[in-house]
Amino acid sequence: MALASGTNLGPYHIQSPLGVGGMGEVYRAKDAGLDRVVAIMRKLLALILQSCVLCVAATAQQPALTVGTATAVTGQTVTGFIEVSAGSDAGTNIPVAVIRGPKPGPTLALVAGAHGTEYASIIALEKLIQELNPADISGTVIIVPLVNIASFEQKVPHVNPVDGKSMNRFYPGNPNGTQTERASWAMTKQVVEQSDYLIDLHGGDLDESLRPYSYWAPTGNAQQDAVSRAMVLAFGLDTIILSTDRPRDPNAARYLETNASLRGKPSLTAEAGHAGTVEPEDVTALMNGCLNVMRYLKMLPGNAPPVQNPVWIERVASVTSETAGVFYPMVKRGWYVQQGMKIGYVTDLFGKTVWEARAPASGVVLYVCAVPSMKKGETVANIGVVAGKAP
Repeated sequence: MALASGTNLGPYHIQSPLGVGGMGEVYRAKDAGLDRVVAIMRKLLALILQSCVLCVAATAQQPALTVGTATAVTGQTVTGFIEVSAGSDAGTNIPVAVIRGPKPGPTLALVAGAHGTEYASIIALEKLIQELNPADISGTVIIVPLVNIASFEQKVPHVNPVDGKSMNRFYPGNPNGTQTERASWAMTKQVVEQSDYLIDLHGGDLDESLRPYSYWAPTGNAQQDAVSRAMVLAFGLDTIILSTDRPRDPNAARYLETNASLRGKPSLTAEAGHAGTVEPEDVTALMNGCLNVMRYLKMLPGNAPPVQNPVWIERVASVTSETAGVFYPMVKRGWYVQQGMKIGYVTDLFGKTVWEARAPASGVVLYVCAVPSMKKGETVANIGVVAGKAP
């Protein structure tokens, strides 16, 4: 077969007539084309290898994170337990989930269930474990949905029935103490010290009719306080208690939020839910608050506009019962009251009024006792005194 001069052979296009010499030119052109293909393939291989190296380097920059028995690498949600060994009393296992995003970012701890019958906060975090997609997250989320297992299982409000102590009053804990103290120590080591930010969720316990609110507790560190203030505004609850009487000694922090704050972790406490109920609006408020803080911290895409015109509470005035008996409330959570106003009363077991509860200050009812049972010295209500201006 003969080819005319100028026949188009694509990359092997030959201008000279064929013959022996012409065929030589074809072979040389073909060899040159193969050389170009090989060169291109080498460049592509080099790019692929470089990409692999970069991927390995990126992964190496975000090593696996272990909290308790849960170890997560990037892109994973892993659950496990923070094991608290037996000591002077029984041990316990605190559930934990570690959600590690594929992109670098901070570590946020979300904790609930220090009081195991504050159900709305517990359910909110349980739902977040299921709804958060690691692929969407920059950084890591540590979620502890229930600290006080015995309280939850036995339906005991306020305290851990194993040792009778509140599980939000003994931080940073003691590895040689009772179960509450050992659990608090484990939470400090496993959760607080491995996080950059922390949110502690609470709510109205079985006997507390509580309106939603957050706490902001400035530490005196201007930079840290600016971040925690922005976090509480991003969380979105419209009533914020300014808490200025927190401990300053990290070895006697008392509260989980304070324990984190005194270790340089911007933190907040938020409460929603009342009297043992799990109302959708309370659960949603807590879930959305956590997601908004994640957006503020750039852990999730999107914006987190701060709550507009929140009510700042400058102090909380508590009313405690002077006698035991049957309590009858005369106000509801969220109501505004005037100083001296009658907010409830206590009767004896025959219905005779034996004591009247009056508001010690003007303000908003943050919570009021939700059940008739009343002991001497128990809290009847907390009144939030509204600040004259935002801090």
